[in-house]
Amino acid sequence: MYPSIFVEVAVVDRAINDICILFKCSRHNLNVVPVVKGLVMGWIRFVEGEKKVYCIKNVNAAFSIPISIEAIKDVVSVAHYILVVEKETVFQRLANDKFCERNRCIVITGRGYPDIPTRRFLRYLVEHLHLPAYCLVDSDPYGFDILATYKFGSLKLAYDANLLRVPDIRWLGVFTSDFEDFCLPDCCLLHLSPEDRRKAESILSRCYLHKEAPEWRSELEAMLQKGVKFEIEALSASSISFLSDKYIPQKIKQGRHI
Repeated sequence: MYPSIFVEVAVVDRAINDICILFKCSRHNLNVVPVVKGLVMGWIRFVEGEKKVYCIKNVNAAFSIPISIEAIKDVVSVAHYILVVEKETVFQRLANDKFCERNRCIVITGRGYPDIPTRRFLRYLVEHLHLPAYCLVDSDPYGFDILATYKFGSLKLAYDANLLRVPDIRWLGVFTSDFEDFCLPDCCLLHLSPEDRRKAESILSRCYLHKEAPEWRSELEAMLQKGVKFEIEALSASSISFLSDKYIPQKIKQGRHI
């Protein structure tokens, strides 16, 4: 209505944040909700308002994450754990490999940086189903930042962190050490750009990494020291289904996460 005042989305975003802080509430209390981008599949069913979401009927099919947690009821699951993956491409790879069918779990993706509904939904499932949650992101500073968003919340929505964060989420990978541990080809390895280094150094300055996640901090420091990065998809260099057949199941079974 007033494009001369709100010249870009960021201006609107800041105004909404200010209003939330002023009224000590969350965006959903103001009925300000985004178009949901998160996806879920696996051994779960629930009712969202008048709609029945029965992922459990086809555990390899993707369903949109609910916009409003308040509309969810009658949640039922027989899953053993929740797996959060950074990217839709990895989510689709797991779906094609029938990962959920062969591993009794729930898989969620926020398609990059997770939106508020995705983060609220993950927290809701962890709290109500009492399941462990694992996160799989690229071995680069931006993947680490996405991981930190799930565990600690985002700086922009710091006032809402306690309602959105999942403090017990476990980092499954990808670790810098995985490159050598799984004998990945050199062609998958990339050098950190100056922008990557600035991003990593900015993340390392955050106080919570010192107090709450020193092991995570050590991994990020190792990445910065070696000066290299690689994507989740690099794990499929030897076999297209290596990620779903070996990497994820073995890491969870062996407790190779932090």
